[in-house]
Amino acid sequence: MKFALVSKKDISLLVILLIWICAIIFVVSYTLATTVSVAERRIPVYSVETENKELALTFNCAWDDNGLDELLELLRQEEIRCTFFFVGDFAEKHQGAVRRIYNHGHEIGNHSMKHIDPTKQTYEEILSDISSCNELLYSITGNKPLLYRAPSGAYDNKTLEAAESLGMTVIQWDADSIDWKDISPEKIISRVTEKVTNGSIVLFHLGRQNTLDALPEIISTLKSRGYSFCAVGDMLLQGDYYTDHSGRIHISRSAQREELY
Repeated sequence: MKFALVSKKDISLLVILLIWICAIIFVVSYTLATTVSVAERRIPVYSVETENKELALTFNCAWDDNGLDELLELLRQEEIRCTFFFVGDFAEKHQGAVRRIYNHGHEIGNHSMKHIDPTKQTYEEILSDISSCNELLYSITGNKPLLYRAPSGAYDNKTLEAAESLGMTVIQWDADSIDWKDISPEKIISRVTEKVTNGSIVLFHLGRQNTLDALPEIISTLKSRGYSFCAVGDMLLQGDYYTDHSGRIHISRSAQREELY
């Protein structure tokens, strides 16, 4: 019986070949896993595709209600309806402020009960947190919130799934005033007026003097450009729509076809 002799050179080539095969398998597996992960990642609403020159001003309420009366009077004079997202702890402490905002005709949104990063919570914890805030806001206003904004804008799939199981839409923003950084009113004005477009959702915070100082010029400038203002819920698309990679929602092609007939 004859045996083939394998040289050290042949063994080295075989080892190199196996390493290459393993490397290719790893790269392909990683690419597929990454592609699936990206494809499955859910995105909340950042803005709305619309031909109308309209946008929504929103206020996160988590710290205090300083300047609320001045803000409400400005919005009344300008005939602007906004959306206010309340942290439950804030709402419990400032129930009178919540009622005044609601009684002025503004939309009420949920900003969590304790302002805890939902990506660090389980699905059940997120569900409980959102539900607790909903129940509190209902007890104060008699109205159940339909919109949810995650603390610090942090979210993952389970965050959206928990909110949607309660019949809520998760709302982010595409124009951030970053007023919480105590930047000047002038910088807030430029950030907002240069960023907004049709269907924009603008983020402010209640209790910031720089926001109060900036808002009159922001409103005046945007109105001079032909923009009108509405609550987020009034601007959301109804029926069949989809969200693109940037979080902008569009009416679906099937819905577009139906509108043609």
